[in-house]
Amino acid sequence: MEVIKSFFLAFSMYSRIPMPQLKWKEEDMKYALCFFPWVGAVIGGLVFLWGWVKDAYGVGDLCYVLMGGAIPLLVTGGIHVDGFMDAMDAFHSFQTREKKLEIMKDPHIGAFSVLALATCGFVYLGALSEITDGILFRIFCAGFFLARCLSGIGAVTFPAARKEGMLYSFAGNAEKRAVRMALYGQTVLCVGFMLWQSVWGGGIVAAAALGVFAYYRRRCQKELGGITGDTAGWFTVVCETGMAVAAAFVSRILG
Repeated sequence: MEVIKSFFLAFSMYSRIPMPQLKWKEEDMKYALCFFPWVGAVIGGLVFLWGWVKDAYGVGDLCYVLMGGAIPLLVTGGIHVDGFMDAMDAFHSFQTREKKLEIMKDPHIGAFSVLALATCGFVYLGALSEITDGILFRIFCAGFFLARCLSGIGAVTFPAARKEGMLYSFAGNAEKRAVRMALYGQTVLCVGFMLWQSVWGGGIVAAAALGVFAYYRRRCQKELGGITGDTAGWFTVVCETGMAVAAAFVSRILG
């Protein structure tokens, strides 16, 4: 029963997909992060379906790219983008560690976050328009799953910058050994799928995700002393963008 509740809890927190309304208890959070990647599986499946619709019915390129960019936002409600913007305001403030953590708690947004989101969004949409190879498109769609596997691993492995917040609640109440094993296994399976589709293409896209993951740990440790829920959102957005760029690059080479 705890596992089922954890599944509902993961989708309730990290998506806007309707789920049964349950009263949250700490024990229900034990395995919630195990199911976090499956929100990415839903996103990847919908993006793949949208790509099929585009090919089957001749959807225009502009409509395809913009709707393709909207799908992750519609599924998640923009929770990761919100974290990305808060983290960008903090990272670009050049303030002390304590002040950066305060900035991330401020509900207002600043110019840095708007500029960073616009830049990241343009890069993402531009890369999406260039993923013309079917194999690379399938690998890209799998990337939504991989990004959340890595984000979950970071949540239960990296030190926390503060002892509060949603991420700390999930990670603090998680059965960490079981969650780590589940996420490691799902990561291996996802990367295996990417490599099965294309050794070179899957390898480059997976390497891009792992590179962002390493940068995520280094930057958060250096600037904040650990990670927060906002930086986890930042990582998810940057990781997905990095994989899109990598997939577009390989797609153009193969094309």
